[in-house]
Amino acid sequence: MPRLEIDLYVILDRAASRGRDLREILDGVIRGGGRIVQFREKEWPSRQCLPLVEDLRARAKRAGVTFVVNDRLDLALAVEADGFHVGQDDLPAPLARRSLPPSMFLGVSTHSLAEARQAQEDGADYIAVGSIFPTATKPESQLVGLDLLRAARRAVTAPLLAIGGITVDNAPDVIRAGADGVAVIGAVCAAHDPAQVTRLLLEGIRTSLTERVKRL
Repeated sequence: MPRLEIDLYVILDRAASRGRDLREILDGVIRGGGRIVQFREKEWPSRQCLPLVEDLRARAKRAGVTFVVNDRLDLALAVEADGFHVGQDDLPAPLARRSLPPSMFLGVSTHSLAEARQAQEDGADYIAVGSIFPTATKPESQLVGLDLLRAARRAVTAPLLAIGGITVDNAPDVIRAGADGVAVIGAVCAAHDPAQVTRLLLEGIRTSLTERVKRL
């Protein structure tokens, strides 16, 4: 299993890309120093997704970037992704874990303290918590705020990934609240310069992580 570096976790989402090819956005993330990306597609069938996912996986692998597939177990297995991610309405985490090869890690999205605890019991290698702030990508999402993130940090030992409305400006607040990393969609996919936004996000996140360690 590859070492998990989740300080900045960029989700490549066609619906959020403003018509740009996800390959172009991935190339920007790589130039900006990003080390982990997820492919997320809620509309296209798997057969239509496959050529794109194969190309994204190959580009990520050449650059040494960890590649995760959201929800689509068939695609994750077909391209031998590094990781697989499920939400609360997707394949149950225990079944996903049994379906994955030992080399593939599992991430689980959660929206409550009970779900975070359950995700850890189910063997999640990292736990996503959100939506932290309002987000245009999923406007219907339940807002949980920084309080749930703080509570989850006290309750679980698995790495915590905060998601939902996270930007260059508020990413440090999320790290200070206990997240090990942040997941972004629109902040990078919709950015005029994905490479520059990736660099700025990483700078703020890593500075905040260093400061948090010094306070311990």
